[in-house]
Amino acid sequence: MMEVLNVIGYSFFVMAAGLLYMGIGRKVAARLHRRYGPPVWQCYVDVVKCFSRKSISHNFIMDLGSMMGLSGLLGAAMFIPIAGFLPFPSQGPIIVILYLMPIGYLGMAMGVSASGNPLAAIGIGRALTLMIGYEVPFATIVLSFIATYSSTGLVPLQAVQAGGIANWHMMTMPFGFAAALIALMGMLGKKPFDTMIAPSEIASGPMVELSGKFLGLAFLQHAAAIFVETGLIVLLFLGGASNVFEFIGKQAAVYIVMASLSELWARYRVEQATKFLWISAGSLALVQLVINMIIGRK
Repeated sequence: MMEVLNVIGYSFFVMAAGLLYMGIGRKVAARLHRRYGPPVWQCYVDVVKCFSRKSISHNFIMDLGSMMGLSGLLGAAMFIPIAGFLPFPSQGPIIVILYLMPIGYLGMAMGVSASGNPLAAIGIGRALTLMIGYEVPFATIVLSFIATYSSTGLVPLQAVQAGGIANWHMMTMPFGFAAALIALMGMLGKKPFDTMIAPSEIASGPMVELSGKFLGLAFLQHAAAIFVETGLIVLLFLGGASNVFEFIGKQAAVYIVMASLSELWARYRVEQATKFLWISAGSLALVQLVINMIIGRK
């Protein structure tokens, strides 16, 4: 019973934290545009408004896909340890997280594709193509940790960074850190890797047919994705955290940097985005893998 309560409470925390980062990112982008921008809590208001509105469902597959999308990301979040805490005993295996994350994305793809809207199908096609661009470099980064520590557990990988900033993988694995940040831009769908949304081209793509609770679930799915993806960066490269507030602070800092950099770029075409991810992030990740294999296990 306690484990069930932990999972439920942790899920709400994940979604609440992700919505907070979304609100902060919107405020940062507005200030960079010399606008005041919406309040930080606007994302919470948006979700409540979405669930209070009428929803239009085309079929059962659309319902199932929307629920599957959120469930996959929340499942991945269950393996992100915060100051050593997890809803149930685990080492936080990265392999499991990388397996569950695509389930969330594929669930969304299945749901919006079932709507029959061609713009949604175009957006999903772009998103799945872009996944190949950032998943390969990130998987190469994970291989670097395996080559060094023979482990993919987030808890032990956080422990080896104890002792100060000098021990953080951000400092000891700089090429991998740079590759991870570039891949993170693609994961978050930030410019120049926002081709799957492209409001001026395909009317926000996957979001075009979502209304009411479906749009609210999409908000929550994106919030969970932000938590998982920024959490991986914090745990793998920024030394993790000794308490919840430090963890949230580091996640927010990572997301603010990503949101700020996003405003400096113009949107790539999908083939340009994928090529850039493979050449830049892929090359840096490969260099880091070779270095780690040469240095050997620590």
